Amino acid sequence: MPLGSLRPSPLVEQATEHLREQILGGRWPVGTRLPGETALAASLGVGRSTVREAVRALAEAGLVKSRQGAGVFVISTEPQEDFRARLRRAALAEVYEARAALEVQAARLAARRRTEEDVAAMVAALAARRVASGQGDAAFVDADIALHAAIVAGAGNSVLADLFAEFAAVLREAPASLSAVLGLREADPAAVVSAIASGDGLEAAGLLSAEFSATLTRLRGAP
Repeated sequence: MPLGSLRPSPLVEQATEHLREQILGGRWPVGTRLPGETALAASLGVGRSTVREAVRALAEAGLVKSRQGAGVFVISTEPQEDFRARLRRAALAEVYEARAALEVQAARLAARRRTEEDVAAMVAALAARRVASGQGDAAFVDADIALHAAIVAGAGNSVLADLFAEFAAVLREAPASLSAVLGLREADPAAVVSAIASGDGLEAAGLLSAEFSATLTRLRGAP
């Protein structure tokens, strides 16, 4: 029985979801080999490259695994939740608590490891944030996140940078009006940037920790 043709766009997302539903619905039990790319492409009405990307997404979710020379096999009917999806489900206070732990350590490391280029990026992001403070909430939130991203980048740790990117993606999805509730416009991160530039990790970490504490206090007190 054909799987059913898909709408033109976005094809990869639709193909992934369609195949995922078939796996979770029991069409292909654990241990079953999926039909080949050509067969799946024909059933879904898409190209082989689209099927390939969809299968890759299913593999990342822990549902299938490719075995060289044998094909792609179903290994689980319980998808693994990725970190970004977990963040989306979490309470905002929990997200900020985790973000604080990450960024305070990043600021401490940045004070030791920052390069001239890193400091220049922070200064530029700080200036852009000041300009954005007179703009709408969405623009300001983007500018604030960009500054924090520059601070994390200064730590020279790719894992911290990747983790922050996940936080940033979720924070951008939150209502922009939260910037007022959280008091983001009232905070002035200039001292944090200055401490990092001067190599004072203890000061930078302390200032950023205080900023997050104030934000969390406001967040927990919000209706």
